[in-house]
Amino acid sequence: MTSKITEDMKFSPAFEYVDNGIEHGVLSPFETKTVILKKGEVIAEGFKPLSVDIKMLKDVPVEMRDGVIIYADIFMPVDAEKVPTLVAWSPYGKSAGTAPRYRNLFGMLGMGNAWNSGLTKFEAPDPDYWVQHGYAVCNPDMRGIAHSEGNITMIGSQEAQDGYDLIEWIAQQDWSNEKVALSGTSYLAWSQWFIAAEQPPHLAAINPTEGLSDGYRDLAFIGGIPDKNFIERLNVNHVSANPDALREDLTKEIDAYPMQNVPLWQDKLADTSKIKVPAFVIGSYANTLHTMGTFRAWRHLGSEQSWLRIHDRQEWPYYYDPANTEELRRFFDYYLLDKQNNWPDTPKVRYSMIDMEGGNVTDIPADTFPAKGSQQHKFYLNGMTRALQAEANAKDFPVQYVAGAVDGSNPGRASFEMTFDRTTEFLGYPKATLFMEAKGYDDMDIFVNVQKVDVRGNILSEFIVPNHGPALQDFTQEGASALRYKGAWGRLRASMRHLDEQESTDEIPAYSFDRVEKLKDGEIVKMDIVLSPVGLSFKAGESLRLVVSSKNESGSVMPGTPGATPDNHGMHIIHTGGEYASYVQLPVLNGLFVK
Repeated sequence: MTSKITEDMKFSPAFEYVDNGIEHGVLSPFETKTVILKKGEVIAEGFKPLSVDIKMLKDVPVEMRDGVIIYADIFMPVDAEKVPTLVAWSPYGKSAGTAPRYRNLFGMLGMGNAWNSGLTKFEAPDPDYWVQHGYAVCNPDMRGIAHSEGNITMIGSQEAQDGYDLIEWIAQQDWSNEKVALSGTSYLAWSQWFIAAEQPPHLAAINPTEGLSDGYRDLAFIGGIPDKNFIERLNVNHVSANPDALREDLTKEIDAYPMQNVPLWQDKLADTSKIKVPAFVIGSYANTLHTMGTFRAWRHLGSEQSWLRIHDRQEWPYYYDPANTEELRRFFDYYLLDKQNNWPDTPKVRYSMIDMEGGNVTDIPADTFPAKGSQQHKFYLNGMTRALQAEANAKDFPVQYVAGAVDGSNPGRASFEMTFDRTTEFLGYPKATLFMEAKGYDDMDIFVNVQKVDVRGNILSEFIVPNHGPALQDFTQEGASALRYKGAWGRLRASMRHLDEQESTDEIPAYSFDRVEKLKDGEIVKMDIVLSPVGLSFKAGESLRLVVSSKNESGSVMPGTPGATPDNHGMHIIHTGGEYASYVQLPVLNGLFVK
């Protein structure tokens, strides 16, 4: 049966599937057949030659529980008898590894394309590597995509059920050893939370690498601020060869369902407490689309066999790094091939400390995140001196700025700093508690950033992709925040500030998003603003800068895609003392030393 939640979805016509053997990859022309790809063969110019003979089961039909047929490409060893399978679940074309859009993207990032075989579905495992080591890789076109039947949905119970059905179908095939795993980054990580929570009997392990876990909080309404732009970028992947196919349209759903406490958005909230299989979770501090959701999913994970690795790169360079692929194989070998390789001795948590000056320290072992020794400290805003200090001022000294202004005379922000007299490290979950009012309007969109400033007063950031060239400098100076780390960040619409009493903690605020509380003239409201987790180190003479702004100082997520448009007018006033002592709460590791 089709998932009942589809009755609440808003649909638009699917985009046209261009079936020319170029737009969606050289292997995209539809034909159900078996192909032997030979060692040394080059799938397309610029990609590496195949390292092994591969049997490709092309356009294999798989029936879902409601009778809808989806199609998958499956790659396996030519002499396969019983092999485990890695599934890459996403709307991105199963044959699109050589598509121009992905060639261009990896070229822009400085990765090129010679690292993969061209069989690699976007953000998915490379079949060439995994087949060489005794695995099958299944790249499905999910419901409604390309030649797969049905209408396209975007994360939730329908995709989770379809993923379950595909996993159980694989387990029944005569070439399967009945052990299936999920792997991949971004959307392919997001989908893993949902599919694994359905508990398919033959799902043996998952490897979510940087993926959001709540369609409302992490994508459509980050901080309660609606954002259709990146969703429209995702929607262009919803292409169908069926002229009558429809696609779920989240931009319409943003308008139809502005609150989170409705069935549609509840269906897009992953319940990771239901995940019981071994999980190797990969995260970073830097991904402004995925970091919040990855850490939230990790905190609630129900698996007793779980590992978290926090790296210091963008997800694609990390995922396709040969050493990281080898480590991932150790994880899968243990759970899918029963190889006794001591994987369980791997530290439960490995985190990074970022210094933005070439001295990052990675793979620091710990039992938890944050590690023991991390303690929360409050640093109060001093409106008169613009300092961050250990004690609150007895009297309020308000700081105001023109909301939304972008010229130099009215920057639309207010900053506060503290300088360290010796090495100081922050590890864990920061937050900002601000007492603010709006003058001349009934709402505020507030953006908060925690920045690092060097001894000369320069604001630091670091590229997390290989390309550091001038074009990418242009894109990432005020935007493309997923490619350049600029520090911890958070955002909140004042009218959506109400806290979820069950989910919120002192460390990590969580919002109910079930009501709108507009501001009255002269009303001072308390806003607890959740900030992205950090592992950030400072040397003597360096400073931490807190920026409270009416615009997104980090910029949009990716080049060519605008960010959310703030709803800001009039003046914003930050109160900084007395009963309105605003502060930033920071997780200090092993003591603190401030000048």
